[in-house]
Formats: sequence, structure tokens, C-alpha cells
Amino acid sequence: MLSNEDLIEMYEKMVLLRQAEEKLVEQSSKGKVWTLLAGVGQEAIPVGTVKALGPEDYWEISHRGTSDAAARDGVDLKRLFAEVHGRATGYSKGKGGNMHVEAFEAKVLPMLSIVGESIPVSAGVALAQKMKNTGGATICFFGDGASNQGVFHEGLNLATIWRLPVVYLVQNNQYAVSTPASYAVSVKNISERAKGYGIPGVTIDGNDVLAVYEAVSEALKRAKEGEGPTLIEAITYRWYGHHAGAGADEQMGWIYRPEEEVEEWKKKDPVANFEKKLMAQGILTISRRESPPF
Repeated sequence: MLSNEDLIEMYEKMVLLRQAEEKLVEQSSKGKVWTLLAGVGQEAIPVGTVKALGPEDYWEISHRGTSDAAARDGVDLKRLFAEVHGRATGYSKGKGGNMHVEAFEAKVLPMLSIVGESIPVSAGVALAQKMKNTGGATICFFGDGASNQGVFHEGLNLATIWRLPVVYLVQNNQYAVSTPASYAVSVKNISERAKGYGIPGVTIDGNDVLAVYEAVSEALKRAKEGEGPTLIEAITYRWYGHHAGAGADEQMGWIYRPEEEVEEWKKKDPVANFEKKLMAQGILTISRRESPPF
């Protein structure tokens, strides 16, 4: 049961992620950060997930993973930013950058630039957890495009037959680079693919932080009880193109999203909508909203 303080903490973390990534986009536009894959608009997914994770659980992040990593307790935002900027004070001494973010000490496994590779890697981590009887589980993030890779099917099959403590969460932000999921995915909901492996599959509103928290909590509980994987599809939308800041899609002449579509999704802003909900319930006050702890 989440307390009011839990809810406020989740809201403030979403605000922090939004502000941090918008700052990265700004700095990339000035040539200070390269190859930036921004997750602005997707903040509810990492925040809801982190609230459900236990200290014994591992997290394999994927593309647009800077905000994902920043959401986890124990991750130093300064070191994370240093990594994205290519500085020696970063988590990987500046050698990983935005495409290979990690924070091992906080159990955040590296973002792998090869699409879909997080899926079999997570199965391996979960196998180790099961063999060592750690009591923990692994959650694996990937995008809608990765669900069309061969390793998606190989990874889910292996995790299922061995009943591994792993949760697969696909961040369906509607586009794999510039290819619409509606064109490239053979089913209406990616979660339907879970049927082929005899595991639960659920589609949730990825812009609702509480829906994310509840789905991930249930899946982690199932995994830790030895019942195997769950496939969660979180429907969301990235506000920027595949690339943000320097070399943004629009600068490259990649016009593939109708402007009206972008604006409609911005009305579903996970940060603003959660703020409205907490304000309406009297949980978040104006003074607290205007004085975040960062």
C-alpha cells in the first residue's frame, strides 16, 4: 500500500527526470552531448518500476535508458550526467556515454546498443539469481522494435521453460526509429505474444505511474514465487524523435510523425496528469509542488 509520501516521492522523481532530460536535450543542441536518445514523455514507466523493485532485484535498461537509470535509488545523478557527457568521472569513465549507461552498484545493468540484446542477457542474470537462490528477480526493459527481433522469442522461450525470475517490460512508444509499431508488429498488442509461451501478458497505460507500479509489483511477486516470466506492454510516447538535440530527426529531414499526433500525446503528459490527480486528492499542495527537494 503506497502512502501519501510515497506518491509525492514518485511525483517529484518524475519531475526530476523530466527536468534532467530536457537539460540534456538543451546541452546536446549546443554540441555538448552527442547521440542522445531522449525518453522525455516516458517518465511514468521507470518511476513506477523503481517503486516496485526490491534491493535484491536487478534491472536491465535499454535504449533511452538515461532516465531509467536516474530513477533508481542509489544512482548518482552527477556521475550519470558525467558519463553522458563523456567525462572520466562518469560511471564508465565516460567511455559508455548515452548508449551504454550503467550503474552496477545500484543493480542497474548496462544499456546494450544492440537492439533486443537485453532480453537474453536478462534471462542469464535471472538464471544466476535462481541458481544462487538470492530471492531476487530481474526486470528487463526494451522497445517495441526489439519485440520483432529473434532474441525476443529465444529469450522468452528460455526464460519460460526454466521458469526464471524475470519480468519483461516493453516500452511501446509507437515507433522503432521511424517505423510505426502499427505497421511492423503483427498483433494489436505486443503483450499478446506472451500466449505463445504460456505466460501472462498484460497491456497497461505506460503514462499512468500507478498502473505501472501495480503491474510490475504483481509480475515481480509471481517471478519470485517461482512461477516464471511475465510480459508487460506499457503504452507510451516519446516526445522527441529517435534522436534529440544535435542531429535531431527533424534536422536530418526525417518527418514521419504528424504534428497533430505529437500534440495529442502531449495532452497525456504523465507528469502533469499525475500532478493533477495528487492535487485533486489533496495529497500534493501548491507549496510542495513549487518547492521540490532538488
